[in-house]
Amino acid sequence: MSRREFDHALIVGKFFPPHVGHEYLVRTALDFSRRVTVLVLAASSEPLPMEIRAQWLRQCFPDAQGLRVVAALDDVPVDFDDEAIWRAHVDVMRRALSRDAAAHDEPESPVDVVFSSEEYGETLARWFGARHVCLDRGRALHPISASAIRRDLYTNWPALPAPVRAGLALRVGLVGAESTGTTTLARDLCDALRARGGAWARTEWVPEYGREYSVNLLAVARATDPAARPEDAVWTEEDFVEIAREQNRREDEAARQGGPVLLCDTDAMATAIWHERYLGAPSASVERVANAMAPRALYLLTDHTDVPFEDDGLRDGEHLRAWMNGRFADVLSAGRTPWHLVSGPPDHRLRVALRHIDDAMREWWPFADVGSSGL
Repeated sequence: MSRREFDHALIVGKFFPPHVGHEYLVRTALDFSRRVTVLVLAASSEPLPMEIRAQWLRQCFPDAQGLRVVAALDDVPVDFDDEAIWRAHVDVMRRALSRDAAAHDEPESPVDVVFSSEEYGETLARWFGARHVCLDRGRALHPISASAIRRDLYTNWPALPAPVRAGLALRVGLVGAESTGTTTLARDLCDALRARGGAWARTEWVPEYGREYSVNLLAVARATDPAARPEDAVWTEEDFVEIAREQNRREDEAARQGGPVLLCDTDAMATAIWHERYLGAPSASVERVANAMAPRALYLLTDHTDVPFEDDGLRDGEHLRAWMNGRFADVLSAGRTPWHLVSGPPDHRLRVALRHIDDAMREWWPFADVGSSGL
C-alpha cells in the first residue's frame, strides 16, 4: 500500500527498547506519509543510550525514503494532566525538530499528523495542531510493550526486531589454540542453552570461518601441487582481513536471527592473533576489523594442558599451543571484557562455562531498576 495522505508524520516514544509494535507503527506511518520523523526521547537515568535506540530504528528501515530518526534528552517528569509539563515535553520535541532541520540545512516542515498507539497521542496531536492516527491501541495486532520486555526479556525476545536482537545479544567469545576443545565447548553450550526452551531454543553458535578459509586455501594450493601440505599455503595480510570481516558478518547475521546468547567459536580478535602466528607481526588492518566488531560480554579460553592434541591434517602442531594460549591470555588480560580459563573434561567445562554465562547475563542487559521519567 502507498497512499500518501499526510505531509509530515510524527512518532514519539522512548523505544526502550524498540519492538515489533514500534516497527508496525513506523511502517504504517511511512505508508501514509511523505515524510516521517521518529523522536526518540530518553531520560538521563536510563542506561540504554538514546543514540543506540535511534540507530536500531534506522536499521529496521534501511531503505525507507523520507524517514528521520532523531534522538533527544527529555528529563521532564510524566503527568498527563499537567499542562505545564505537557508544554515542557513539547518544547523538547520542537527543539529537536528544529535542530534536525538545521542539521540538514532545510526549512522546518510542520507536523500535520501524529501516529501513536497510546492514549496521550490525541493530546500530543493537539499540541502540534495535527491530526491523530491511533493504531492498535488494544495491542491486538502486537501484544507487546517495552515495559513488558524490560521485565522479562527472555520470554519476549521474539518481539524484538532483528537489529535490536543483534544489539542486545550477549555474545560469548570462545577462543583457544588448535585442538583445545573450543568447538566442542561451543556445540555443547549451544545444545545446553537450546534445551532451556523458549527463546533459548533459538541459540546459535558461529563456527570458525578461518578454518573453512584454510581448507579452501589448501585446495587451491593443491591445484598446482597435489602434494601441498598446510604449511605450504601462502598467507597474506589480506587473507586475515577477509577472514575477520566475514567472521563479523556471519556473527552479526546469526545475532539477528538467534536467541539471547550468541556463541562465537573464535572472532576477529582471535584472527588478529592468528595473523601474528602466521606472519610474525600484528596487523593494524586486522585489528581495525576486530575493533569494529560488536562487544563481547564474556570470553572463554579453552585450556590446552588437559586436551590431547589431534592432528586433523590442517593443524600446525602441538608445540604451538602453549604460545598461542599464552598470547590469548595476555590480550584478554589487557582488555576490559571479563574472561575465564576453562579446563578439565568436556562435562566439567560445560558446567563451568554455563555458570559464567549465567553470571554474565545478570550484568549485560541494561533494563534493571529503571525509572519512568519522560513520555
